Amino acid sequence: MSQKLPRPGVGAMSGRLAEILRVDHAGELGAVHIYRGQRAVLGAASGKQKITGELEEMEGHEALHLDRFDKLLNQHQVRPTAMAPFWRVAGFALGAGTALLGEKAAHACTEAVEDVIEKHYAGQIAELESREPELAAELSKFRDEEIGHRDHALAAGAREAPGYPVLAAVIRAGCRAAIKISEKL
Repeated sequence: MSQKLPRPGVGAMSGRLAEILRVDHAGELGAVHIYRGQRAVLGAASGKQKITGELEEMEGHEALHLDRFDKLLNQHQVRPTAMAPFWRVAGFALGAGTALLGEKAAHACTEAVEDVIEKHYAGQIAELESREPELAAELSKFRDEEIGHRDHALAAGAREAPGYPVLAAVIRAGCRAAIKISEKL
């Protein structure tokens, strides 16, 4: 991902910071709801305690990230994305839908989402390191946790999901579109 150049003009950095906080809040909100959708399906199935526990743990990480972005939005007086109600529903539907396809598809969802998010965070970290080093450090920590989720999903057979190449490509494209939309709306 190419690094964004600073915008010129008064207030440009605060405008860019607002975009970063808004999109990251939206992403964590979506992630929490993806895991909730997956747990709703897999938690209702017998013999799925292991994966349900893993999903609950990952959802907990995302909830902590979301809580931090809630605080940052308030601190910097940034409004959340107008798309938040849609992202809640879309996230839950994506989670539930992939879980209905089976454990490996649920893992494929995690792998595809976290792959995009890792690159997204990496770009933001590079952009913020000199101007907002504390936020860059926080994003680095979050990125490392997202990489852990992705690596866990890969180890659990994400790429063995039925139709993995198409499923992952669609999810990645959806994530990239959600990022662009949430920055602005």
